[in-house]
Amino acid sequence: MADDNAADDLGAGDLGDGGTGGKKGGFKGAFPALLKWILIGLAAVIFIITVVFIAVKIMTGNSTPQTAIPVGDEYVTQREDFDWYTSLDQVRTTTNDAIPASVIVQVALGYKKDDKAASTEITARRIEIIDFLRRYFSTKSKEDLRPENEQVLKQQIRDQLNDDILSNSRIRAVMFTTKDVVSQ
Repeated sequence: MADDNAADDLGAGDLGDGGTGGKKGGFKGAFPALLKWILIGLAAVIFIITVVFIAVKIMTGNSTPQTAIPVGDEYVTQREDFDWYTSLDQVRTTTNDAIPASVIVQVALGYKKDDKAASTEITARRIEIIDFLRRYFSTKSKEDLRPENEQVLKQQIRDQLNDDILSNSRIRAVMFTTKDVVSQ
């Protein structure tokens, strides 16, 4: 009988679960629990991102956010760069005063940067431009040629060159490289 009791003792723990005694241990038991917590964490992150995205859209009024860029005077007034035609001869003439004064002027013409058509047309009409400048300054008095009137003179020369002489291009600026008015 002792043998029967020994066999009963050996089989007493056998419950049909493979000899583990009803315990779920090791890697097989930890993996599903770990996977469950990873999925819960991932779902929580997705939920939080969705809530933040919706809240931001509501607060901005469903429009794209715009950043105000500060604008100062130094940013607004940018000067245009020009190529300069400086090959015009010096113009010598007299004023139309009762006692005429001698006028010696050298003019540089500014045109749009890299505008080959303007450079070509100015070169082609160089003699006409010099003649125009001679006639223009001979119609002015000493008072008209004073330094405080230079801006007006430059604008008038630019406008008349663009309107009367040039046809395919535009002069953007006129500068005096030399301007001498000598009284007699």
